[in-house]
Amino acid sequence: MSIRILVVDDHSVVRQGIITLLEDEDDIVIAGEASDGDEVAEMIDQVNPDVILLDLTMPRKSGIETIRDIVPVYPKVRILVFSMHNNPDYILSAMHHGAYGYLEKDTSQDEILRAVRSVARGEFYYPPHASSIIIKSLIQHNSFTPSTEAAAGEPKETSVWKLITPREQQILKCLTEGLSSKEIGERFDISANTVANQRASIMKKANVKNTAELIGLALRTLPRSV
Repeated sequence: MSIRILVVDDHSVVRQGIITLLEDEDDIVIAGEASDGDEVAEMIDQVNPDVILLDLTMPRKSGIETIRDIVPVYPKVRILVFSMHNNPDYILSAMHHGAYGYLEKDTSQDEILRAVRSVARGEFYYPPHASSIIIKSLIQHNSFTPSTEAAAGEPKETSVWKLITPREQQILKCLTEGLSSKEIGERFDISANTVANQRASIMKKANVKNTAELIGLALRTLPRSV
């Protein structure tokens, strides 16, 4: 039986590259492609994929949000992340929300094919780097969740989203999607310096030292409404 693949990435060149890698395989059918997380649910109903090969950094709705929204509604569809990010919080958030696998975009064709076939069989596919991060999280927190589960008697981690203004939430959402200050400024018609100042304000409220810590905290406490 053929594996039906839905390719989701906001860059058409990347989508076409993935399709070119997969389309000649006898057991794989490219069922469709989408450029935005908002299109995914509609495409699932149209093309009935077995596996979604999903980017994380997309406009309007990120890959993490897409995983979070799709998995409960379409539990039989396997999501395989295909991302440029190797940040532990992205990997843990994707896994926590229901992704069956996680690949970086410099992965070889052979490994992509192994991952697609494994995920289609209902097996998890996390390469050594990603597996190490997940195991470390399990050992440290006795849980596979990227959120820090509070130990007995300890307070739970505060959601940064509750501490910031609506505009700062927009800026933070863009940061979690991997956008630069220049790209965020262009999206909201503000200067890169204004974006930097708002990022600094968010970091101060979140009590973190750098942008990487801020993104990690934001992903661990991502609310459904953002």
